Amino acid sequence: MGKFDGQQVGYIDGARRNVPGLDALHRMTGLLLAEHVPPNGRVLVVGAGGGLELKALADQHPDWSFDGVDPSADMLELARETAASTADRIVLHHGDVGAAPAGPFDGAVCLLVFHHISVEERKATLNGVRQRLRPGSPFVLAHLSFAMSEPDHTLWVNRHIKFGAMAELDADKQEAARIGMKERLVVMFPEEEEAHLKEAGFTGIIQFYHAFSFRGWVAYA
Repeated sequence: MGKFDGQQVGYIDGARRNVPGLDALHRMTGLLLAEHVPPNGRVLVVGAGGGLELKALADQHPDWSFDGVDPSADMLELARETAASTADRIVLHHGDVGAAPAGPFDGAVCLLVFHHISVEERKATLNGVRQRLRPGSPFVLAHLSFAMSEPDHTLWVNRHIKFGAMAELDADKQEAARIGMKERLVVMFPEEEEAHLKEAGFTGIIQFYHAFSFRGWVAYA
């Protein structure tokens, strides 16, 4: 067994429990990329720690190569274990998007990352991705995004917690989870997300995924 086998199982189970249709999101991401990425294309994966999207995309497209970046060394090690069967086509880099090669890349992906980083980091990430893409190349982005005004914000936080199989927790633990989510995560209106994509120079922005508290977009450099 690998050093991260237990963490791998926990991470995969947690992601599938919390993200509605995660496997379908990965499949849709591959399909959207493949509309423009050539058979021997090179794809940048931002926030590649854990390796779920790396493995899914590498399995879908056996001729693509990938560069993945993540600021967590432990999550990168987990990604190596998760995507070990396709390791010959994956290069991992420790750091944010600034640690990625200059490219140019034929496509890019950033899944389930932006709600963990600040607005300033989001903008820097979007700019860094766009600068590394060939003109017209696709970028797929998905994360938590819902109304920030009350009472809708609290309602969506509660829905997210209940969907993630946390309804069995007692009232105190559920309240702690609500407070933690509001304090730790950076969630924005979908309209703000699209405005940031436009500000970074992306065009043709389309929302293709809306599953409970998560949304996803495809845009083009």
